[in-house]
Amino acid sequence: LNMILFRKFRVLILMVFLVACTMHIMIDLLPKLEKRATGAESGDGGCQCAHHTGGESQGWGKQRARTAAEAGWPNKHTLRILQDFSNEPSSNLTSHSLEKITTAGDRADSFRRMKTSAGKADDHKPLMGDASGGRIVPSRAVSRLSRLFEHPLYKVELPPLTDDDTLFNVNNDIRFYPRATGNQGWHNEDGNEDEEEFSPTEEVTAESYPNWLRFHIGINRYELYSRHSPVLDALLKDLVTQRITSVAMKSGGTQLKLIMTFQNYGQALFKPMKQTREQETPPDFFYFSDFERHNAEIAAFHLDRILDFRRVPPVAGRLVNMTREIRDLTRDKKLWRTFFISPANNVCFYGECSYYCSTEHALCGKPDQIEGSLAAFLPDLNLAKRKTWRNPWRRSYHKRKKAEWEVDPDYCDEVKQTPPYDRGTRLLDIMDMTIFDFLMGNMDRHHYETFEKFGNDTFIIHLDNGRGFGKHSHDELSILVPLSQCCRMRKSTYLRLQLLAKEEYQLSSMMEESLLRDRLSPILIQPHLQAMDRRLRLVLQVVAGCIEKEGYVNVVEEDLVGDTATHRGPGHR
Repeated sequence: LNMILFRKFRVLILMVFLVACTMHIMIDLLPKLEKRATGAESGDGGCQCAHHTGGESQGWGKQRARTAAEAGWPNKHTLRILQDFSNEPSSNLTSHSLEKITTAGDRADSFRRMKTSAGKADDHKPLMGDASGGRIVPSRAVSRLSRLFEHPLYKVELPPLTDDDTLFNVNNDIRFYPRATGNQGWHNEDGNEDEEEFSPTEEVTAESYPNWLRFHIGINRYELYSRHSPVLDALLKDLVTQRITSVAMKSGGTQLKLIMTFQNYGQALFKPMKQTREQETPPDFFYFSDFERHNAEIAAFHLDRILDFRRVPPVAGRLVNMTREIRDLTRDKKLWRTFFISPANNVCFYGECSYYCSTEHALCGKPDQIEGSLAAFLPDLNLAKRKTWRNPWRRSYHKRKKAEWEVDPDYCDEVKQTPPYDRGTRLLDIMDMTIFDFLMGNMDRHHYETFEKFGNDTFIIHLDNGRGFGKHSHDELSILVPLSQCCRMRKSTYLRLQLLAKEEYQLSSMMEESLLRDRLSPILIQPHLQAMDRRLRLVLQVVAGCIEKEGYVNVVEEDLVGDTATHRGPGHR
């Protein structure tokens, strides 16, 4: 009897195993079957129609299989990954990618379906218009920001550019997108009639390239973009209006960042909103534990432009639909699996990162709309290599241990004797970056990058500014230590700071007017704007103390010819 029962039990176990295997196979086949059935019934070939956010939020579990089918559920060999521009040495990889990095030739293949119409200059908006897809600045007799940019200090010309001074040569280096100029047979591979507008009908010129590529081509030894470039405003508008086609998580870093690809094959780094503008970081918070702020990235770009550094890649704010523009587009399973519906019936996700990626730090929409900053990518590292440098005034990132510069008052003398700070303008670039960070309250500048092609005679790229504008009631004077220790500054920077301290060109007013252009305006609350004026006065006080101690000529380095300047040498900005 026991033997008979044992045999029946084994048969039962076997049947349960077979049923489980069958269910597993059916679950795998279900998305494909539903997609095929949906296409047959609707006859629209899988058209993506507008979703009702409320219905999606309530029916998350029921819609899971359907949305996976509509989005073309991830194939690990199909996701294109390009670099982002974080200042970490490993910043050019995506840890959650589903394939290897795309080569320059692969990206050239994708470029053949795209064209930006030539002659768009007529569509260029005035300086204070809706160039970035944002709000219109209230009309005034004369824009104060426009007057600032018309000041002689903002009209300093560059030296004539040679091939060695430009990151790419349009005639020769355009090989990095060979089909952009040589292949007139662009065609619509997917049979989508809406994309026919991208088919070329005339000879392709640099003016017909997409704005992100024109931005890349315009980079030179002295600047990421020119002062009054129409490409800049057009690119800012693209960041806000271009349709997102794919999303992937970016590797590295303590907090979640996403790489977004657009319909015109441009890419941007998306930092979602984590804190409201009114939330101030407590003064006692350890700087490494502070959240990155999306509005800080936006404000940093505008501040960098007003200071006339032009070393921050273009950044714009955008309101993103987490369901249609992230969840349904991502091919990253690890990201997709972190989506959930909160008790408040909002769509949330948390992704994967080093520290702040968990349900306790989830990013939630209202119900699935979320703010974020989109920063345009720099050129692919395969095309324009960058070198990562350790900031000499890097913090220890230890709660008890101090960095050498914090305990050695003569630390700058050692830095001045160490390459690349012993020649050229690199030390002056560090001083510019110090002032930039102090005005924002950014204590997290551990590394910086430069373009390898230009060697040591080029500018520092001001990347990763998310930890700025966290405090407005506290000024972290330790950020100014490099300036107070070295007592060195460019004359052009000094004169612009003095100009921005005047009532007519007050820094806070210039920033407020500039930030009105962004789609997510207001970007900064008044206390942060006022804090910049206060910090600017502190910077000028430090410089005045240096001048009193060491003399003007030993502190302020001449980089201007005459009172306003016309040219700068190869080692100057």
